[in-house]
Amino acid sequence: MHCVRLHPAGLSYPVNRTDDLLSAAAAAGIQAPAACRNGVCEICEARLVSGQALNTRNQQHILTGGRLMMCRTQALSDIELEIPAVMATGNHQPRIYQAKVVDVSSINHDVYRVELKLPRRRDVSFHAGQYLSVNLPDADPCYFSIASSPSAENIVLHIQATPEWVSAQKVIDALTSGEDVSVQLPHGKACLAAAPDKPLVLVAAGTGFAQMKSLVEYLKETNFSHSIKLFWGVRKHEDMYLRSLAQRWHDEWDAFTFMPVVGDDEDNDWGGHHDQLVRAVLATGIDWRSVEVHASGSPTMVYSLMDALVEAGLSEQDFLSDVLEYAPRA
Repeated sequence: MHCVRLHPAGLSYPVNRTDDLLSAAAAAGIQAPAACRNGVCEICEARLVSGQALNTRNQQHILTGGRLMMCRTQALSDIELEIPAVMATGNHQPRIYQAKVVDVSSINHDVYRVELKLPRRRDVSFHAGQYLSVNLPDADPCYFSIASSPSAENIVLHIQATPEWVSAQKVIDALTSGEDVSVQLPHGKACLAAAPDKPLVLVAAGTGFAQMKSLVEYLKETNFSHSIKLFWGVRKHEDMYLRSLAQRWHDEWDAFTFMPVVGDDEDNDWGGHHDQLVRAVLATGIDWRSVEVHASGSPTMVYSLMDALVEAGLSEQDFLSDVLEYAPRA
């Protein structure tokens, strides 16, 4: 095994002597641009910064400083590559796109599944766990987690909306109008640029499940070998709108455990239940010194969870949530 390190992203991954660099990157969950996979399109071009590598098309050694196609290159030693198209976590620059609305369908009593098609999808890059904004005329941007894997052809959102939630309902009305919609992506640093080398704990409240769905589907594609525990907290059973999907992951994937947490109390809103979710997470007896945690929910829930887990031994740098960025504590 050799180590490949990518600049400027600072990402690294292992590669066997017989594997090409592009396939090994994909197996590690690192998205390098690719199309033909036979060295013709040159989309996966990189520059050899150091180390020894072989061009499998002509069996020639690649000189330091020389260009290479990752799909047609094998590592002969530890190597370093320069490939600006591969970005570190949260470093993709947001861009505005006109998206075609493929489908808007109701998942349950107040959550809609939205599917968007972007022009030149191959040129649109984001990491699992990031989010986008829907930009309507004369309105503030509305932000939603991307619920699909970065490799999916179309982008899926889970939007919770009722007539009482004016901004979200305006988005649903716009999406069902038949017109294209302006979106900006990607946003967010609580995401995965590569599969982590440690177990994961995912904690979601309500439609925070969308972000976790993107992470899980991405990790399944990389054949992630560490354990994943997903806690999903909702007020009522009917609010767990894709419980069957989470249960299927649990049943079919040995590394995956699904832990539903249901308040089921009509007299309280979710704000009164975040302590219940935190208690459920703490009760599992996980060694918090050895895991990475991703959390998605209200600021109250996220900060309550973070404080409890840090006190239990979790390193604060191993706790990731977009709340820490958009709602920092004073």
